[in-house]
Amino acid sequence: MVIMVDTNVLVDLAISNSAWHGWSSGQVLSAFKRGPVVINPIIYAEFSVRYSSVDQVDELLPQSEFRRENLPWAAAFAAAAAFKIYRQSGGGRERVLPDFLIGAHAAIRGYSILTRDSKGYRSYFPTVDLISPETHP
Repeated sequence: MVIMVDTNVLVDLAISNSAWHGWSSGQVLSAFKRGPVVINPIIYAEFSVRYSSVDQVDELLPQSEFRRENLPWAAAFAAAAAFKIYRQSGGGRERVLPDFLIGAHAAIRGYSILTRDSKGYRSYFPTVDLISPETHP
């Protein structure tokens, strides 16, 4: 099973005093045992904003552990379609396009998502298997 790790979980790993550090660490270790763990450029960019060099980010997210995968073109289209529905149904600014790009990538590839923020994924990408505090306490 391929598991895509959402940015919020990676931030939890990097901040050892985070309230979610323990849960996120345990879930990422479990994910490594189950199969490949994937991030994409959107996740990498969201995580990187906290650091001043690519070397720092690469040290925290080594390619030997976090497989890097480009966003499929079909996922970009699916993300735009879901985002359009979200906005047309009155969705505010609390959900941003990167969340939809991550969800669509997982949906198109058939990946699970390890996340603490399952609401949007569940609403707009119901076929994606979610690993979250609700499903894996």
